[in-house]
Amino acid sequence: MLKVLDHFEEWIIALLMAAATIIIFVAVVHRYATGIPIPALQDRLLAINMSWAQELCIYMFVWMAKFGAAYGVRTGIHVGVDVFINMLGGRKRAFFVLFGLLAGALFTGIVAYLGANFVWEIAHTDQVSPDLEVPAWIPYLAIPLGSSLMCFRFLQVAWSFFRTGELPHHDHGHVEGVEEVKDEDLIALIAADDLHPKEVRPEALHPGGDRNEDKP
Repeated sequence: MLKVLDHFEEWIIALLMAAATIIIFVAVVHRYATGIPIPALQDRLLAINMSWAQELCIYMFVWMAKFGAAYGVRTGIHVGVDVFINMLGGRKRAFFVLFGLLAGALFTGIVAYLGANFVWEIAHTDQVSPDLEVPAWIPYLAIPLGSSLMCFRFLQVAWSFFRTGELPHHDHGHVEGVEEVKDEDLIALIAADDLHPKEVRPEALHPGGDRNEDKP
């Protein structure tokens, strides 16, 4: 069940990002193409109403941000200041980590509850969005849904940490689909006196290698 939720979360983020990018691209091309001095083309393009594109993309980015925040909790990609926490050891560190995770769950749970009340109230009105003219509660639904999922992710990570003592970790230097570079494939660099790095010949990296590697 959790794997289904994980994949659903990833697909929602990817689809929203792709759709928003395409819509923005089409809207920009349409805006500039209407300025081309070709009467027949201008008439056709001006007949196409793209005023809704900006509003739709704003809503899509809001939904993407809310679900992306939950994804960030699950994968450990949120930025955190943990220098002091890492200086602690044993139970003290575990206590503060759990406290932070549970505090995050409490905060997002409160936001989800207040957001749900707001959506419930606005759903009983006739408010619609300015350009799309869809019921106003639909865009705002991202608040309770995204915050609820984020609260669940905080609790999930807290429970996993309580059982195993491990937190999700994300390698910011890793790029999906790119093979890891082996040490022997790297060109070693050393800092010169003028702070500009210079290459070191491969033979200088081995014992008994070239002793004149510092010469230009």
